[in-house]
Amino acid sequence: MLTGWQNNATQINSVFTLSRHDTTNKQFSAFYKNTVITGRNTATAGLDELNDLLNMIFAVDEVAKYICRRLYRWFVYYEIDASVEQNIITPLAAIFRNNNYEIKPVLKALLSSQHFYDSLSMGCVIKSPLDLVVGLCREFNISFQPASDFVTNYGFYNYLVSSCTNMQQNPGDPPDVSGWKAYYQEPQFYQIWINSDTLPKRNQFTDTMIVNGYTFSGKKIQIDGLSYARSLKNPEDPNLLIDELVEILFQTELSSATKAQLKKDILLGGQAQDYYWSNAWNGFITNPNDTANTNIVRTRLRDLIKYLMNLAEYQLS
Repeated sequence: MLTGWQNNATQINSVFTLSRHDTTNKQFSAFYKNTVITGRNTATAGLDELNDLLNMIFAVDEVAKYICRRLYRWFVYYEIDASVEQNIITPLAAIFRNNNYEIKPVLKALLSSQHFYDSLSMGCVIKSPLDLVVGLCREFNISFQPASDFVTNYGFYNYLVSSCTNMQQNPGDPPDVSGWKAYYQEPQFYQIWINSDTLPKRNQFTDTMIVNGYTFSGKKIQIDGLSYARSLKNPEDPNLLIDELVEILFQTELSSATKAQLKKDILLGGQAQDYYWSNAWNGFITNPNDTANTNIVRTRLRDLIKYLMNLAEYQLS
């Protein structure tokens, strides 16, 4: 079918040479309904037979379903049971075919569907290393240097890439043509991202970013807990502060008991009354130059954010 096609090393394109082409008819299997593509002996034989091949492939319903399953596993969940196959994949495949295999209408239907926003579809995908690293930087508004300081920024970006690589995803360098196994390998799929080697490295990265940050050429990237808390709606209220952090960082809710324990152990310093945090925060806002009080607030925020990022729920998206 593809005989006669060659690379033109001079012009960096492909060329078709009829004399190298197999001009006989091509018989395909029962999967393609025993289609026969007629061989040609003309200058356009290569393109004509290639068009026939593509038309034959995309005429099979399974092709549209296969691509829709890949989209579903990327955006929703890797497990596709009989109900999802019948009620989601099959209708999406019909949309795909009816729109001449244009992806946009399929994505619009999927991403605006009730199924996509179902609570059971929330927090069921394990973040890839790249999602974890870049997501943290975006969630906490990590400040990099101006674009003109490309040397320092290169050092920062290199650290982020190295962190991803240590977690078994080197951006731009997939292990083979299929990509990373977490995107396609049954039955584990994205469970592959978490193992005894990568989980400690994930926690080490988040710990570094909240505790000491990463320094390169005398400059640092780090989560600024104080500035971040000031950007929230009600940082003076320990209950609302924890609620908002959970809403931002997690796709699933924490239990009331867990949040109450976090508040008492971290924000209240083991005390029972909310004013132990509220007074400290309001004191910081009133007088940020009060080093002792500011350090108390900074330490409690650091410990709270560090603890939240070490929870299993933070690994989900």
